[in-house]
Amino acid sequence: MESGLPQASGASKILDGLLTFMPDWVQITFIVLVVVVVLVSWAVKIKRKIEYRRAVRAGRPVHAAAQHGQGRGADYLGSYAPVDGDRR
Repeated sequence: MESGLPQASGASKILDGLLTFMPDWVQITFIVLVVVVVLVSWAVKIKRKIEYRRAVRAGRPVHAAAQHGQGRGADYLGSYAPVDGDRR
């Protein structure tokens, strides 16, 4: 018999099972810490987006990709570089 409600995922069932065995103060602390982590990650993401937009607007370089004349990683393979006739 189907109730029409979505089923809980395995991770949420495990988390619910772990939380039921903890005292209330540990449950509340854990949930608050999870919420704080999510909010901090959002804040960092928004801060980076704002810094990116300011850099673009000011004409500064946006990221530290390969500098002028630096080449690519394949240029520095050294002894691991393939020999010209070594095609497999």
